[in-house]
Amino acid sequence: MLSIQKKMSNAFFALLSLPSTAMGFALSVQISALSWILSTKYGLAIHEIGIVWAAGPIAGIIAQPIVGAISDKLWFMGGRRRPWIVVGGTMAALMLLALPNLEIIQKIFVGGNDPQAGLLTIAIVVALTLDLSINVSFNPTRSLVADCTPISERSKGFTWMQTISGSFGVLAYLIGGTLGNIFLIYFGVGVAFLASVIPAFLIEEPRELKNFDVEIHSPKSKTTFREMLDAMLPLSGFLLYGIYVIFSKLGGYELKPTIPLFGYYLNVIEFLSILLLLISAIAVLLNLFKAGKKSNEFQKVLLAHSFTWIGVQTMFIYALFYLKEALQLGDKAGSVNSIAFFILSLVSAVLPVLVLNRLAKKFGMVRTHLTCIFIMALGYASILFFGQSVAVYYFLIAIVGIGWGSVVSLPFAIMSEKVDQTKMGLYMGIFNLAVVLPQLVASFKMGEVINTAPNKSVIFAICAVTLTISGVLWLFVKNEK
Repeated sequence: MLSIQKKMSNAFFALLSLPSTAMGFALSVQISALSWILSTKYGLAIHEIGIVWAAGPIAGIIAQPIVGAISDKLWFMGGRRRPWIVVGGTMAALMLLALPNLEIIQKIFVGGNDPQAGLLTIAIVVALTLDLSINVSFNPTRSLVADCTPISERSKGFTWMQTISGSFGVLAYLIGGTLGNIFLIYFGVGVAFLASVIPAFLIEEPRELKNFDVEIHSPKSKTTFREMLDAMLPLSGFLLYGIYVIFSKLGGYELKPTIPLFGYYLNVIEFLSILLLLISAIAVLLNLFKAGKKSNEFQKVLLAHSFTWIGVQTMFIYALFYLKEALQLGDKAGSVNSIAFFILSLVSAVLPVLVLNRLAKKFGMVRTHLTCIFIMALGYASILFFGQSVAVYYFLIAIVGIGWGSVVSLPFAIMSEKVDQTKMGLYMGIFNLAVVLPQLVASFKMGEVINTAPNKSVIFAICAVTLTISGVLWLFVKNEK
């Protein structure tokens, strides 16, 4: 074991953050460059690019819980998380390397005189493999932080993770904006490989995972079907909608909206999803199914975190249209949007280690996080009412960045205290569903609402409302200092 790991020094927390940083950087490269390279270099149409991107949510929903559960039980190459990080990091690097060279792959496997022959299929395979590689590794990288830190240092571990990862995210924006996306892709190849593989072999994982709470099952306990149902209960409405969206988009068949609600029309699945979400929320908050104390706390965390991601993903996808239409920036909206997200990333990179970790130790992680969520909701509401100029918009996005810095750090530390430590990978995978499933809601249903709204300011109304709901739900989660 390295001396920095024995001492739990800041250098070790930085090292522990690198595998997650590698996967985060690969994801940043994918977000920044995938659509651009598919459209500009390979001439794929918008609907074809949409098919390529559809691989992401499906990969996240399926891969992370399965990989998490397997990695909890498997010991190979001197670790339970190490094999997945090494394989995932290597494959992510190879797929990033493939992106600018799809024509070479096309010539090898397809040939012929038509450069477009089979290109869409190859792009889908590369993008899907890239998504699967990132998803295979993301869960183990986060579980590794929980495995290698005691409860007392858990918030420090995850805030360091976000600061290091967030700093590299800022670097990705700078590289893409100054040196171009092709350079960014090749730079990402090196980061994805080196920052995942090297730290994975330097960090020593504990051979046995031990619980620190007598209320949680013994280390040899098996996950029961009842435990899985209990854990998934607060996400049941999102899960129903997610399954419908995936099958309707892949199959090309959608139900007609016939049920009116608050001025909008829902189809029967959407209405049942909302109804199921309300019933499950009441059941979780009142613990109607008599789940164990820790299990019920985990349910509350999932419920609160899921509403956060509806608002956050709505901002990421549709803020550009607010700038274009509400602020009437036209072609300048793209550059303003990039600068705004750079500011958001910068605040969220600096804040966790310098501020949030100290506040969490003093006031508790839950109290610190819910305060940041309410600040984020206030930032969104302020954009809605006062964001009529670019300068004010930048300032208010910086305020939103306070909440974003907490969203991508503290909830991981909070949930890691609420679950069986010997099943961290499984529960980290389930926790990821509280991110992926709400993203589908933002991508599709919120997109429909925003598309039909005459005033695109509704974008930040949705953000403000969902973040406020999230903050209220976080009040039900027990705060532990």
